[in-house]
Amino acid sequence: MAQLSDFQHPRFAAAYERASKLADQRGAYEHRRRLLAGLTGKVIEVGAGNGRNFAHYPATVTEVVAVEPDDTLRALAAKAAGGAPVPVSVVPGHAEALPADGASFDAAVVSLVLCSVPSQPRALAEIARVLADDGELCFYEHVRSPNPALGLLEDVIVPLWRRLAGGCRPNRDTLRAIERAGFAVSEVDRFTFAPEPPVPALSHVLGRARLTR
Repeated sequence: MAQLSDFQHPRFAAAYERASKLADQRGAYEHRRRLLAGLTGKVIEVGAGNGRNFAHYPATVTEVVAVEPDDTLRALAAKAAGGAPVPVSVVPGHAEALPADGASFDAAVVSLVLCSVPSQPRALAEIARVLADDGELCFYEHVRSPNPALGLLEDVIVPLWRRLAGGCRPNRDTLRAIERAGFAVSEVDRFTFAPEPPVPALSHVLGRARLTR
């Protein structure tokens, strides 16, 4: 089982803080708004990063528990939580061992995090564990390109990309992993988006899924 020490990437975290602001200016701000629109009840955000989502939670959300393993990003998220429109508590933890009781949340949010978890099946099984029956998963992720040539290129660059980007893998079929974990996808938008130059436009999925059990 991974430990919190395995998720410390201070250089990447500092770069991400800068890059996330630019990405929001280029369109990610609207992506985050769409991701969280209409959420209700108690929410767990898995891999909250520096807390860029917090400002977008609607008033119908009663509580957010934001889990972040990286010390640098978690400290930034804690600052962002102070200005959130809903109660947000930021806690240490990672996707494969969430610090929460089973069936204790109405919804879960993953935002540009399933690309970097060590194991998508374990992370999604843990998310399913903490969700109530019929709980909702809101996802915003970059995924393997449907273009065969680009997908192959993403396969080739994974070792270098992982070292530079805090463990991120650009070639994951995250939507299929969500479905295999027992979620029924109810809506999905597919689009390409370049968060910042010189990063190329990557395939993204944004949508929602319901836990079926």
